[in-house]
Amino acid sequence: MYRQDDPEVNLEQILERISNFFKRFGLGGGGSGIVYGLLGVIVVGVIVWLGTGFYTVAPAEVAALRRFGIFEDTAPSGLHWWWPNPIGNRSVVDVQQRRRLEIGIRGAIPFLEESQMITGDENIVDVQLLVQYEIKDIEKFLFRSVDPAGQTIKDASESALRQVVGARGIDDVLTIEKEAVQVDTKELLQQLMDTYETGIRIAEVKLLNVNPPAEVQDAFDDVVRAREDKERIINLADAYEEDILPRARGDAQRILQEAEGFRAQRVNDATGQAGRFTSILEEYRKSPEVTRQRLYLEAMEDVLPGITKYIVDSANGGGLLQLLNLNNGQTPLGPAAPSVQSGPAAPNQ
Repeated sequence: MYRQDDPEVNLEQILERISNFFKRFGLGGGGSGIVYGLLGVIVVGVIVWLGTGFYTVAPAEVAALRRFGIFEDTAPSGLHWWWPNPIGNRSVVDVQQRRRLEIGIRGAIPFLEESQMITGDENIVDVQLLVQYEIKDIEKFLFRSVDPAGQTIKDASESALRQVVGARGIDDVLTIEKEAVQVDTKELLQQLMDTYETGIRIAEVKLLNVNPPAEVQDAFDDVVRAREDKERIINLADAYEEDILPRARGDAQRILQEAEGFRAQRVNDATGQAGRFTSILEEYRKSPEVTRQRLYLEAMEDVLPGITKYIVDSANGGGLLQLLNLNNGQTPLGPAAPSVQSGPAAPNQ
């Protein structure tokens, strides 16, 4: 989890080595030589001791600094100096590493005493959990709680999981509410970590395996398959609805637009006819005979082109008897019948 500072400096060993060095050159004799030698030893020892206060912190690490056992400050990445032992201590911790904890399983080995728990409807379920966490407060992580990354977080994770599972039925835990179990467990576990002042941030909580007791495993598998079939059918129905409804709305819109167009056409026609009648009425009031004659002629122009007309010339022996049996498809007038003409009828029709 973290690395301690460098080993303490053995001053006696350093003094002994310096004394042997002076004796080798014959400087261990007189009193003044001894004094200067001791002073030199002290100075060198102090320099060496102060030099041991230099340390480095990696980019992903943070150093917690203590003086006389009391937390003082933190140091970021880089080269720093802090009081060496026995005055100061430093603990360097990797705060960016994402650590993980498994509940109910270790690798491929299950731990039933951790994973088996009782649901809200008094059924037994086997739940395996993965917790990933990071260090967010190095002071709390190192000095406020006991073994925060060990037994503390393990007990808190197991307690939070049992509390969340115990509030739900076994069907919910096995099928539709797995995501809710993960979210609630993460929130409750984070609350416990903050209450215990562990300095840990819960990054992710994930259910690895959720299984019913082995005796009823097949029945629960059938339930899961039935739920999956239900979801599949619902999705197919939704897809069909999304296909039919837009087309029906389009057809309805088209029919409405056609009806609006037909209505506008009829209204315009009626408005035009009403206006024409009003203008004719005004002209009739001004000149009744002229208007009547004009209306008659206009009516004849509309009617006569659509009918067959026969002109009988009495001077050529024509008579009304020649117009009989006109519906038998024969020409009543024979080869010498006069040609058919259009226009107003002759006076002796």
